[in-house]
Amino acid sequence: MDVMVELHGLWDLPCAIRIVEALQPYAPFWIEDPIDSGDVPALTTLAQHTPTPLALSETLAGRRPFARLLETGAAGIVIVDLSWVGGLTEGAKIAALADTYSRPLAPHDCTGPVVLTASTHLSVAAPNGFLQESVRAYYSSWYGDLVTALPSIAGGQIAPSPGPGLGTALHPDVRTRPDVTVRSTRA
Repeated sequence: MDVMVELHGLWDLPCAIRIVEALQPYAPFWIEDPIDSGDVPALTTLAQHTPTPLALSETLAGRRPFARLLETGAAGIVIVDLSWVGGLTEGAKIAALADTYSRPLAPHDCTGPVVLTASTHLSVAAPNGFLQESVRAYYSSWYGDLVTALPSIAGGQIAPSPGPGLGTALHPDVRTRPDVTVRSTRA
């Protein structure tokens, strides 16, 4: 079993170095967001202190911050969250950028079933897509309550929902259910 360590960007460089050194006997597959993703110099230094790839960073918006992480060698694996990065088009640009640096892509999922569905399409379309994150809510809770179809998972493999577009839509009754709050903006 591969172990992937998530550190939520909570550490400074000296602590992160100690953590990654302590983790080496366990041979983690990756260390995710050990330091705030905006601290490119510290992440670059940390990447030089560990053989374990740094997986960066589901919290970034747009491709320019990813370019800096790739140019410096800080990012060993690129993680994008389509809802934060600017959508599927920007995610595809980041995937292509990561591929230019021969870095794998692993889209993030914790923001809902539509993002999981779009991310699955990106994961299978990008030549460097190698892993699609999914959370327990996909299997056992509210994801299926909101949309008409979810990507299928079988034998450790995920596949996009068939059908036009993303292959899913919001359930027709989702806006009228008593347990749903609908907010509108004039923006």
